[in-house]
Amino acid sequence: MTAYLIANITVTDPERYSPYRAQVPAIIAQYGGRYLVRAGTVQPLEGKLGFDRFVVIEFPSLEAAKRFYESPEYAPLLQLRVETTRSQVAFVEGHPPT
Repeated sequence: MTAYLIANITVTDPERYSPYRAQVPAIIAQYGGRYLVRAGTVQPLEGKLGFDRFVVIEFPSLEAAKRFYESPEYAPLLQLRVETTRSQVAFVEGHPPT
């Protein structure tokens, strides 16, 4: 079943964050992921959403998403993101086709 990594990111150090943006797409692809949303304009409709840099990445399964997030390739970039952003990140399982 498809799964998604959803993140809301506020960049606090744009200069240091730049290598993360440049390097992470190849690692995402290596684990079968693809961007569905990558920091586009957010137009709130109801409530205060608090979105800054909103990202949705689709993976073929929750296991694939976890392999990406826990991978040795992503580890140094994850540390960089933690140091240069305030982030909320979650995995969400997709709904099976009906």
